[in-house]
Amino acid sequence: MNITIIGCGYVGLVTAAGLAEFGHLVTAVDIDRIKIDLLNKGKIPIYEAGLKEIVKSNLAENRLVFTADQKKGIKNAQVIFIAVGTPPQKDGSADLSQVKAVAKEIAKNLDDYKVIVNKSTVPVGTGRLVQAIISENAVSGSDFDVVSNPEFLREGTALKDFLQPDRIVIGTQSLRGKTVMKAVYQKLERDKVPFVFTNLETAELIKYGSNAFLATKIAYINELARLCEKVNADVTIVAKGMGLDSRIGPKFLNVGPGYGGSCFPKDTKALVEIARPTGERLSIVEAVVAANESQKKLMFQKIKQAVGSLKGKTIAVLGLAFKADTDDIRESPAIPIVKRLLNAKAVVKVNDPKALTEAEKIFGNLVKYHDDIYETLEGTDAVVILTEWDIYRKLDLVKVKSLMNTPTLIDLRNIFTPNELRKVGFLYEGVGRGAIE
Repeated sequence: MNITIIGCGYVGLVTAAGLAEFGHLVTAVDIDRIKIDLLNKGKIPIYEAGLKEIVKSNLAENRLVFTADQKKGIKNAQVIFIAVGTPPQKDGSADLSQVKAVAKEIAKNLDDYKVIVNKSTVPVGTGRLVQAIISENAVSGSDFDVVSNPEFLREGTALKDFLQPDRIVIGTQSLRGKTVMKAVYQKLERDKVPFVFTNLETAELIKYGSNAFLATKIAYINELARLCEKVNADVTIVAKGMGLDSRIGPKFLNVGPGYGGSCFPKDTKALVEIARPTGERLSIVEAVVAANESQKKLMFQKIKQAVGSLKGKTIAVLGLAFKADTDDIRESPAIPIVKRLLNAKAVVKVNDPKALTEAEKIFGNLVKYHDDIYETLEGTDAVVILTEWDIYRKLDLVKVKSLMNTPTLIDLRNIFTPNELRKVGFLYEGVGRGAIE
């Protein structure tokens, strides 16, 4: 099939590469011409495992092309995926200006039947809005269907999630639209991937409901970790015991400095705003948002308690990305924590295997950047682990101690065990590790 993806951001790029890998002829459109030129050379603006290779191979096979010509992309397509950004506004609601602009552009260039697919994460009712915009701006009698097809991509494993998903959600009440979407995902249907067919509104809410629930698990275990510290319990064992219950499961029960990234912070706040006009208050989701903000502040306090006065102290921060295996620092809890360290007059040295370039856009020359981990640790009074990169688990702890002024390690991802560090001579502070092993 001829498929066009409008928007070459994170979701659009993975979707384009994945659909090309399925054998479709994919045109990926973006208004950023510099980005398009780089993509056509096989240069990927984000870090995502395996994405560079799959883009290059499909470019070589002529199944994938990148262009800034939106009109051409629309006219040649049987299916058009809208994958533009929906950033949060000041009140937490999603900004749909890019979605609306694309809908108008599609309407102007609609010359035969097409299926328009909302891939962007959008509030309930956006599918109907896109239908209305296209109907109002298209030539009379234009034939099209709008479908909601939310993405469930995890940064770091996004390509695998696209090629081998848990489920495919398709929101449409059009038999023709349903048939087209089954053709788009024919390979996955053959692979026996579960399909959920429903209406537009339900599909849109499945996305928000899923992300808010996962965010709730994270916020819950982080709150439980604070109780563990007070009652001499170990949250890692608590989480293990909980996770063995098949009704709960072990995923998203890892403590940390709070959730971040492009989805959970944005989607939880947006879901609260979606509910507000209906008169229904989502008090659990509101509490999750508040608990996550509180967690970041509490983690800074943990650093402060371990180090004492931060003024003039040199602090090494290991990890800036919101999670391992990505260069994404959007809403990363590392950002407010580093800012608080700087406000406390600490000297901050930072390391991250992939996110230093993105971090420099935020911190400029306020922090010292290091590609080498051990160089980051030289002459420091404390080290704070903020991202669970595997490379940090493999540190030579004896060497680390020898490089530091004071062997203090604040492990906000619990990648080490207390005894492991204390045997080497570190003052160790984890999260929810009340029980001494």
